[in-house]
Amino acid sequence: MLEQTWRWFGPNDPVSLNDVRQAGATGIVTALHHIPNGDVWPVDEIQLRKTTIENHQLSWSVVESLPVHEAIKTRTADFQRYIDNYKQSIVNLAQAGIDTICYNFMPVLDWTRTDLDFPMPDGSTGLRFDATEFAAFELYILQRPGAVHLYTDDQKQQAKTKLDSMTKEQVNRLTRTIIAGLPGSEETYTVEQFRSVLDEYKAVDDQALRQHLYAFLREVVPVAESVGARLAIHPDDPPYPILGLPRIMSTEADAHTLLASIDSPANGLCFCTGSYGVRPDNDLVGMVNRLGAKIHFIHLRSTERTRRFDGVLDGSFQEANHLEGDVPMVSVMDGLLAEQQRRQKEGLVDFRMPFRPDHGHRMLDDLTSGKHTNPGYTAIGRLRGLAELRGLMSGLSCRKAAC
Repeated sequence: MLEQTWRWFGPNDPVSLNDVRQAGATGIVTALHHIPNGDVWPVDEIQLRKTTIENHQLSWSVVESLPVHEAIKTRTADFQRYIDNYKQSIVNLAQAGIDTICYNFMPVLDWTRTDLDFPMPDGSTGLRFDATEFAAFELYILQRPGAVHLYTDDQKQQAKTKLDSMTKEQVNRLTRTIIAGLPGSEETYTVEQFRSVLDEYKAVDDQALRQHLYAFLREVVPVAESVGARLAIHPDDPPYPILGLPRIMSTEADAHTLLASIDSPANGLCFCTGSYGVRPDNDLVGMVNRLGAKIHFIHLRSTERTRRFDGVLDGSFQEANHLEGDVPMVSVMDGLLAEQQRRQKEGLVDFRMPFRPDHGHRMLDDLTSGKHTNPGYTAIGRLRGLAELRGLMSGLSCRKAAC
């Protein structure tokens, strides 16, 4: 059975560690969000968080995320100091017995959505990325230079029509949703700050960002390998270019290129079915079969690609229930369990294969009580997701064992 874990945002998370225990997870996925990006994570702070988790009969299974400072991505300013700090944080985490570290290399923004409470057919709400709303923001709210050349006349007209139909509060909400930060994001911006930080990437294209990532890995992966730690890169979310920024971890080819950049057991993947699944050209089941040996951490969620009024896929999607949408979750889970069985037979140390249910819907009491919950990280929506995934895993495991 894959290790069942739960994303916890620390002491201020409205979902408590007691809640996590009741959900049936055994591992915690968390980070020291109070430490500024680029600073070393001190051993005493790591140990304090670990002790807090263990006092609730849980284990700190995965770090998500140890943020990569923007200076490392652009290779400007004090980027080498930030790389050295990153290496020290890896060592400090390993000293505390924490061996799996998730990170991403997305420029400026972490994961991005346009609606945090999109109505679902069953009355719950969830996260959505609407390409037309995003175009309205980029073209007419942010007014990003050069954006006008990336859209067709039809797309520009649809975006303008959308913007004209929105109230001032809806415009403000859209802006906040895109640039003010979502759970797990480590930076927030005003519109002015956002324009300024985008300017820092004018000289960083796709090829440059790839080389910056590989240069970073050439320094940090040997450190991770020497202390028995594993790095797991999260794919782009959404998995295609936005805001003129390069995206370099969106496809299976991207994953293969990254793994080939430095051949090490410490250089691996966070396999996020929702992010990869947004692209119809990503064969998720095939990716598990071909990349399974390098999967160190797993996000199990499903996304549903949605079409424009004329039936065209334009990059819009919404979060689906875990066993629905465009992700073939049964076959994906079957492949992951087969990979775990291979590791166990070969006596490998990384057989835990931690996964967490990701991005649950707001439903039931989380929806009606008015209590504060982090978008995508409600207790009840993820409880449903974990229960469904646990049942699926148990059924497939039983079938394999002929029980």
